[in-house]
Amino acid sequence: MSNTFQVPSDHWRNRYLLMRHGHSQANQQGVIVSSPERGITAFGLSELGEQQLAQLVADWPWPVPTHVVHSDFLRTSQTAARVAARFELVPSVDIRLRERHFGELEGQGDDRYPGVWAMDAEDAEHTNRQVEALSAVAGRMRAVIEEWEQKVSGETIVLVSHGDPLQILLTSLANKPLSQHREQKALLPANIIQVGI
Repeated sequence: MSNTFQVPSDHWRNRYLLMRHGHSQANQQGVIVSSPERGITAFGLSELGEQQLAQLVADWPWPVPTHVVHSDFLRTSQTAARVAARFELVPSVDIRLRERHFGELEGQGDDRYPGVWAMDAEDAEHTNRQVEALSAVAGRMRAVIEEWEQKVSGETIVLVSHGDPLQILLTSLANKPLSQHREQKALLPANIIQVGI
């Protein structure tokens, strides 16, 4: 995977390290955990996830971050805490970085994802089974970056989020149709991609 994602943009004021949380208990169990009611207090990092984070912070190959911002789900909070501790930063929560909500599929097997993605490819605005629409996910994720772009300059900001939201965000930043988000190479657990300066 390339370390830097080329985004069509006239100007970026900051550098963003888009990070997916480490391997989680939800990944381990093959279950969809997308609701705050379940994801904030449970389904944190797996033992593999803890190992991934320990290795990542020990061998950090990225620019030194100045801010660490994360979803309030346990798996992202724990991931952000490991990164922030490495650089003596205080992580901050932004609920706009939360997992995409999968509605009626909550708690079901992650083998249900491909069915949703197939519907995404047909209709970027669908909310079948009460799944959060792609445009809603892209809007809230982009709003985080837009807010930081207005607020500071020359910073390196780690944004710790989840697989689907990050893939949707990268598709949006590339000015591609959101219905094509599954064509964007997915971030694996504990992986980072850089955008911006």
